[in-house]
Amino acid sequence: MTDDAAEYLLTARRVVIKIGSSLLVDQDTGALKADWLASLADDVAALKRAGKDVAIVSSGSIALGRPRLGMTRAWLKLEEKQAAAAVGQAMLVNAYDTELARHDITSAQVLVTLAATENRRQYLNARSTLATLFKMGVVPVINENDTVATEEIRYGDNDRLAARVAQMISADCLVLLSDVSGLYTADPGVDPNAELVPVVGRLTDGVFAMAGASRSGVGSGGMTTKLMAAEIALGAGCHMAITDGRVQNPVKQLLKDGTCTWFVAEGTPRTARKQWIAATLEPSGSLVLDDGAVRALAGGKSLLPAGVKSVDGEFDRGEAVWIRDPAGRALARGLVAYSARDARRIAGFKSGEIENILGYRGRDEIVHRDDLVLVGTDQNVSEDSVKEGAGA
Repeated sequence: MTDDAAEYLLTARRVVIKIGSSLLVDQDTGALKADWLASLADDVAALKRAGKDVAIVSSGSIALGRPRLGMTRAWLKLEEKQAAAAVGQAMLVNAYDTELARHDITSAQVLVTLAATENRRQYLNARSTLATLFKMGVVPVINENDTVATEEIRYGDNDRLAARVAQMISADCLVLLSDVSGLYTADPGVDPNAELVPVVGRLTDGVFAMAGASRSGVGSGGMTTKLMAAEIALGAGCHMAITDGRVQNPVKQLLKDGTCTWFVAEGTPRTARKQWIAATLEPSGSLVLDDGAVRALAGGKSLLPAGVKSVDGEFDRGEAVWIRDPAGRALARGLVAYSARDARRIAGFKSGEIENILGYRGRDEIVHRDDLVLVGTDQNVSEDSVKEGAGA
């Protein structure tokens, strides 16, 4: 791996690490690989000391729960998998909590389903919860909620789930720890001439043609699902690495001289999010501002309720809206932090009055600058410059 490749992880502010079942669980005995997990916890602690937010997406609940329940058959019914997951998830989270606690790091269990990442309200709630955990220095341990998900509403692999989490939290880097060293030009187990692909910039049909099936007896993913995860990650401006995690201290080894494939994003999580807001979402309503808020918005500030004169249309929290000047001209598109009903109630009031008006305290901003794109100019103000709010 080149020094430049290592920079993708070294310079990241927020990192997601995905761990496959075969890394955590012995395929013969069903026992947790405690020494390996301890070395991973050491790696996570090192990333935290470097000032990075870290989230872990971990498989392993079903694999751990099976032997505890005496399930020795290779094939299980859906309800049996869910029962194994219910037992194994408690074991899995306890193991992470114990190892991270050695470094005075608090962990949190977060269980999600496919629906949670596709339903706008659930997505926003999960994003907000994870953001709060990061502010508190917590390491979330995330898994699919196998105890309630049916075959029709589940991911079925944690590669794509990890990519969705990276997208959700605007991660800079996603590391898939697996039982393969990366993407090869062909299946290295079949073709002795197969070569590792060190860097991928664009996911072409030729890249997908290289993907082979998983040979793991525990994991449910394969190289195809990892490439699908790469599509999601790159679209969110997040670099992604596939590397062999079977070594001790796999993240440290990746930084040192680990063999891997890096999938390199062209933009950043912030620019990708801005482009998504600007070009993909259809606005459901409008916020009309006063002159002071218009000036403050142009200066790179967030929009506070005090700067809103009127609210048009019907929309839910998290939906896109037009932001207009007093004459009705479109100034920006943004993701609104309140429903149309609540936005009308707090329009013109200061942020400190929100709780008295609504009965709960939401965000101070009705549209945060990170969730806003100016029309025609596409100004991308640095996050450090967002200190005050428009309409203050």
